[in-house]
Amino acid sequence: MRVALYYAPALSDPLWRAGCAWLGRDPETAATLRQPDLPDIHAVTADARLYGFHCTLKPPMRLSTNYHAFVDDAAALARGLAPFAMPRLHVADLSGFLAVREAEPCPALNALADVCVAGVDHHRALPNAAELARRRQGSLSAAREANLVRWGYPGVFDEWRFHMTLTRRLTEPEHAVFLPATQSHLAPALPYPRRVEEICVFTQAGPGAAFTIAERLPMRG
Repeated sequence: MRVALYYAPALSDPLWRAGCAWLGRDPETAATLRQPDLPDIHAVTADARLYGFHCTLKPPMRLSTNYHAFVDDAAALARGLAPFAMPRLHVADLSGFLAVREAEPCPALNALADVCVAGVDHHRALPNAAELARRRQGSLSAAREANLVRWGYPGVFDEWRFHMTLTRRLTEPEHAVFLPATQSHLAPALPYPRRVEEICVFTQAGPGAAFTIAERLPMRG
């Protein structure tokens, strides 16, 4: 089993419904959803669908403690954090794959991710050799290697980027099809004003299993 802390839009947010429909799965209910009618969309979104529509705050990890202790600490962390306004969002290319990203910097988002990474890290089991090797595929910068060794994941703190993944890495012909398609699909939902008011606990029952939402923890600071 692995656990993670993610940002996911509120259930009432149109972006939640649109994002889940794009990926073809609702991690809140585990329901399979009909995707837009595009060639190969099921394959193009397969990896993102496994994780669910989200932005990573504390990356997936095995526990060295137990689930109830982890949730208790995560809930206490959330209670101490103040809700804040989400910046304007848009669909953008990020290293070849498409994602929902913030249109302008938001220090509060970065601070939230930093707190989540450090705040529950004492529950994280140390990565095994296979996990480290997988994270090191390709070359890591010195900063990302240091993050991997200390925090179990390269893309944290200064290396973290807000993104809600929509596709795998695309070829140029795929990009020409999927960029306008994602923009069109999400356009009605993106301008909707939203606030970050909760942290979500996602769980994965075992290797290859789909992540589901186990808890939505309110921020009350």
